[in-house]
Amino acid sequence: MTLSDPTSPSELRAANRRRVLELLRSRGPMTQADLARASGLSPATVSSIARELRDGGWLVESEGEGRRSALALNRSAGVAVGIDFDHSHVRVAIADLAHTVLAEAEEPLDVDHEAAQGIGLAGAMVRRLLEDVGVGAERVTGVGMGMPGPLRRDTGEVGDSAILPGWIGSRPEELMRAELGLAVRVENDANLGALAEIVWGAGRDCSDVLYVKVGTGVGAGLVLRGRLYHGAAGTAGEIGHMTIDEAGPVCRCGNRGCLEAFAGAEAVLDPLRRRHGPELTLRDVVTRAHEGDLGCTRVIADAGRHIGGVVATLCDLFNPELIVVGGELGRAGEVLLDPMREQVHRNAIPATARDVEIVTGVLGPRAELLGALALVLAYSPSR
Repeated sequence: MTLSDPTSPSELRAANRRRVLELLRSRGPMTQADLARASGLSPATVSSIARELRDGGWLVESEGEGRRSALALNRSAGVAVGIDFDHSHVRVAIADLAHTVLAEAEEPLDVDHEAAQGIGLAGAMVRRLLEDVGVGAERVTGVGMGMPGPLRRDTGEVGDSAILPGWIGSRPEELMRAELGLAVRVENDANLGALAEIVWGAGRDCSDVLYVKVGTGVGAGLVLRGRLYHGAAGTAGEIGHMTIDEAGPVCRCGNRGCLEAFAGAEAVLDPLRRRHGPELTLRDVVTRAHEGDLGCTRVIADAGRHIGGVVATLCDLFNPELIVVGGELGRAGEVLLDPMREQVHRNAIPATARDVEIVTGVLGPRAELLGALALVLAYSPSR
């Protein structure tokens, strides 16, 4: 599987470079002959790509089996930076070209913080981690960054239904580029979760995947024919604001009866706080459900049924082969997934429901941060 659907000679060349790089990342040093066999590319194509990557400093000569000359990733050629903003924290990671995470840090953030405050904190964390691993900014090949909310591709602005109100209307890519002086790419956090799962996680070797992130809000990342689907303005996947009950509670977006109002964090926590206290968190609810707490189990199952009804519609629309569930509530596993599956099989057309598999993501709470790294690593050096 490639991360793009090549439609021109330059895109095909870029896809072939990514294929060669991914083989070297996953298998280690390989001869050009082995690369040709494993990739399905012609020896001449592999030779040309290897020469280009070697000249660019991405590959080095290594000793293969039987003392044959082999190619290996030049780990010193550069590093990728990943930044993930969530409801109440920011995570930063540095990784080398072999996808090895060299350093990682997390800092709390007030949910009402302004964009400039978050940018400043993340920038300071990036500089500190680069110093910790002894890497200068000149060796950073790119910065990937995730935001919890819709991002308009035409303007780069954060949409007005974002979980972080202080970011609404801001342009995070421009802000972070000015802060770090580096190339930055920004994606919705659910899209990054989807990207991480198809590169390293449960969705490897799948071309049509729906990633559902359930935490403070509910969002989805769509992978169609092996590439992220953004929609015309870049806001595809905002399933948390699909109306499921026109007479339902008012959502923070201003509409009534949105999925998030029935399955987001507040909908899960509110019925349980009288018994478990105002400081209850989603993590607490999941832990208690696994320990057999009937109230916590019931509330999670209710959320699963509401999500499953929306997912059933998406199955009919996009016919994914796999649905991966992540986010804080995704840790509930079968407590959440079983009701989802029940609703999908009840509401989606049989031909769609019969073949789709619904699983928990394997990357856990780091999925979006790893996706931010993949946003750089999966496309470099051929963006």
